[in-house]
Amino acid sequence: MINVNWKGIYPAVTTKFTDDDKLDLVAFGQNIEAQIEAGVSGIILGGTLGEASSLTKDEKQQILKFTLELSDGRVPVILNIAEQTTKNAIAFVSNAQENGANGLMLLPPMRYHSDVRETLAYFTAVAASTELPIMIYNNPVDYKVNVDIEMFKVLSDIPNITAIKESSRDITYLTRLKIAFGDRFRILSGVDNLALESLLLGADGWVAGLVCAFPKETVAIYQLAIAGRIQEAIAIYRWFIPLLELDISSKLVQNIKLAETATGLGTENVRPPRLPLVGEEREKVLEIINSSLKSRPELPDYKNL
Repeated sequence: MINVNWKGIYPAVTTKFTDDDKLDLVAFGQNIEAQIEAGVSGIILGGTLGEASSLTKDEKQQILKFTLELSDGRVPVILNIAEQTTKNAIAFVSNAQENGANGLMLLPPMRYHSDVRETLAYFTAVAASTELPIMIYNNPVDYKVNVDIEMFKVLSDIPNITAIKESSRDITYLTRLKIAFGDRFRILSGVDNLALESLLLGADGWVAGLVCAFPKETVAIYQLAIAGRIQEAIAIYRWFIPLLELDISSKLVQNIKLAETATGLGTENVRPPRLPLVGEEREKVLEIINSSLKSRPELPDYKNL
C-alpha cells in the first residue's frame, strides 16, 4: 500500500459531470493528470468541492476505482467520508478499503450537529473499523461541529488518526495544535486564502481548492515556502489571493468549476440543485479569473528546488 505522509499539496478535486448529469470521466481524468504532472502529493475525492452530498454510493466507488487505476501508484488516493450515520460511514470505509483507497478524510456526522461525546464516539467507531490512515476534517464554519484541542487529545490515542485538515479560519488554532501535539498529527491548511500563512506557521501541507484550476501555481507556493524562498512564494500568493478567495463562498463549487473551464481543466457542469453561475454573479467571478490570467506569473523551476 502507498504510504500517506500528509505533506504537500492535496487537491480536493471537483467531480466532473456531462451535460446530461453523468460522471464525465474524460474531463475528470484530464484534471487528475494535470494535478499529478504539477507535483501534488495526493488526491482527495468526494470532498465538499467534489459535491459529496450529491454523489451516489456507486458514483463514489466509480471515481475511486477510476482514480486509483489512472494514478497507478504515482500518488496516494484519499476518499472523503461524509455520512449521516455511523453505520453508513463504516460501510463506506469498508468499501473504500476493499477498493484500494490509500487513506480517508473524515467529517463529523452530516446534518445532525453532534455534541462532543457523539462526535468522539463517531470518529472512534469509524477509525476502529479500518487500518487506513485518517485525516479529521475540522470545519466548524460550514459543518457546525468544532473539534477542539480537548477532543483531539482523546483522538490522539487512536493510532490511525494521523492528520487534521484545519478549516476553522482561526489562524491561531494551528499554532495551538502544534503546541499541544507537536508532531503527533500532520496539520494541513484547508482554507485557500490562509494557506501560505499556515505553511509559514508550521502546517505540513495544504488541502487546496483553486489547485483544481491552477495546479502548478499552488504546488510552486508550497515548494518555495518549504525551501525558504519566502519572498518568491509571497509574490505568487499575492497574485493568487483574488482567486483563492473564490473558495471562501457558498458558491465555491461553481466558482472553481468556472475557473477550471477558463484554464482548460474542466467544465461548468454542476449537479442540481446547484446550478452554474449566471448574470452579474458570473460576470464578477469571470472578471477575477480573466484579470488573474492576464497577469499569470512565470514560475521558477519549483520541482527542482
